[in-house]
Order: sequence, then C-alpha cells, then structure tokens
Amino acid sequence: MANFTLDDVRQRTYKARDAWWTVLLVDPLASRLVRFTANRTRITPNQLTVGALILGLGAGACFAAASWPWLLAGALLYHLSFTLDCMDGKIARLKGTGSVFGAWLDYIFDRVRVLACAIALMAGQYAATDNVAYVWTALGVVFLDMLRYMDALEIYKVRAQMRTTLTEARREAEALEAAARGGAAEGAVPDAAAVDTDLRSAEGALGADPEIEEDRVVGDTPQGDADRANADLQAGFYKRFPWYIRIRNVLLRGRIRPHLISGIEFQMGVFIVAPVIAAAVPGAIIPVVCVSAAGMLAFELFIIYKFWLSSRDYSRSLAKLNAKIDEYREQLPADVVERHVGAGVGSSG
Repeated sequence: MANFTLDDVRQRTYKARDAWWTVLLVDPLASRLVRFTANRTRITPNQLTVGALILGLGAGACFAAASWPWLLAGALLYHLSFTLDCMDGKIARLKGTGSVFGAWLDYIFDRVRVLACAIALMAGQYAATDNVAYVWTALGVVFLDMLRYMDALEIYKVRAQMRTTLTEARREAEALEAAARGGAAEGAVPDAAAVDTDLRSAEGALGADPEIEEDRVVGDTPQGDADRANADLQAGFYKRFPWYIRIRNVLLRGRIRPHLISGIEFQMGVFIVAPVIAAAVPGAIIPVVCVSAAGMLAFELFIIYKFWLSSRDYSRSLAKLNAKIDEYREQLPADVVERHVGAGVGSSG
C-alpha cells in the first residue's frame, strides 16, 4: 500500500485556486478522505465518480419527499456527493491515474446529478403545494447550469483556437527574429527585441482558465515577462476597476478565486442552502434559488466583460506582432525568409 501524507495530498492535489465553497467546506474533509482512500484502498477515481452520482441520486430521492427531515437529509447527501466528486480528481492527480474518459464521465455525471436533483426538489415541492412556480424554477435551474458550463466550454474552445494562432505566429516570428539578428548590424531590419516583446505580450492574453483569471498574486514577486505582459493586457480592466487587484490578491493568497459565485456556489445554494433554510422556513426555496441565480449571473457577466476587454488587448497585440512580421518579411531577402521560415509560410494575420 502507498504511504501518502496529508502534505502530499495538499501539495499534489490542491488547485492553485478554487471555489470558496470547495476551499473552506470541502477540502479539509476531502483531503483526509483522499489520504485514507489512497493509502488503504484500491478505489479508483472512476469508482468515486460513480459513487458521487449514487449519493447525488439519493439526495434527489430525499428532496422528492419534501418534508423538512428529508430536505436536511438531501442537503447532507448532496454535500457528501460533491465531496466524493472532488475526491476523484484528487486521487487521479495524487496517483497519476487520470484519464480522458474519467474527465468525460465526471462532467456528464455532474450534469445528471444537477438535472435529477433539480427535478426531484422542485417536483416534491410542487406535489406538496400545487404551486406551478416550482416547475418553472426547476427549468430555470437546469437552464442556468447548462448555460454556465456551455459558456465556460465555449470560452475555453475560443482560447484554444487563439493559442493555436499564436503558436504559429511565434514560430514564424522567432525564425524571422533569428534572421534579423544576423543582419542587425547592417541596420536593414526592425528591432528584433521589440518583436519579441510584442510576441510575449500577445501570448500573455491567453491562459488555461476559461474564467480569465491569473493564478499569480500581483506584487508577490518581482515582475517577469509574463507578469508585465499580463499587466499590459489587463490595463483596460484594471483602470476601470482599480480596487479589483487588492481584493483579488487577498483571495488568491487563500486559494480562493475571485469568481465568488460560480457554478459550484450556485449548485450549493440550490441543493444545500435552499433545502436547509426551507426546512425551517417553508416556501424559502424559490427565493434562495433566485438569489443564487442572480449572484451567479452577475459574476458570469463580470467574467464575460473581463474576457471582452482582454480579447481586445489580445487583438491589438497580435495585430502589432503581425505588422512586425510583415515588416521583417518585406525587408529581409526572400532567400533568407525562405531559409528561416520555409516556402509557403505567410503572415499569421
């Protein structure tokens, strides 16, 4: 059997930043369960994913009963289901056993759990009250969950396409830069250092996170090229919201991402907070769901706005880079361009 420590689990499985619900209410328990599971059992990440779905469906069954003890039981089971859902990824990262199929399974089962619990929770309340508003609320929850994750996936897809374009631009720019450095003494080519700066600035517009947030805390370490590029590309946003950096840095030092009400917090508001409050205050489910939905939509609009500003900075940087590449190609001899870049390779614009 393995002998992972709690520090191993934290260092290898904790994300650089995560939802505050996960950081504060899930990770403290999940990390200890992961250590036990990894050291004492042969349970796989996919088995944990299935277990999370089973607990989620159990939560739905409790919600359907509608009475206050079952609402509390359903909220508890949903929290445990989400804890198992977090554990599968941690086990995969800890043991290096992650797979493409496992990621797909986790995503699909998450959506199934939300769909089943939304229908069960609102159907139970409709059966108990005959209030058709619960039917519309169920549709709203499913729609918002779908919209949230479709938007995230589409942003990720667009950013991947942008990275592909930048990769091609980088190859051409570096090749032309190498040729330019060779002829710089003759003064016949633009400044190669300027091109390289523009290239790094354009690349700084992209990251792996669809929510368009940086992992690094601003001001923690001396700024390198990546930090300066990020600052340039976020200049428009930071100028409009100067207070954002201070709040962002405080949250990131605690591993909490600035996107405070994401899909995770929305789910927890609907399937944990709302049932718990409704157990004491009948009729509270719809108001709590509406508050959760409004919070998530506000943060989603904020993220989209930030992405829009970043994409404008990216477009300007890439256009400037392509202009430099074109200038290189015009001023360098054709045989030099062909030798360094290759026949048939045009500007990345």
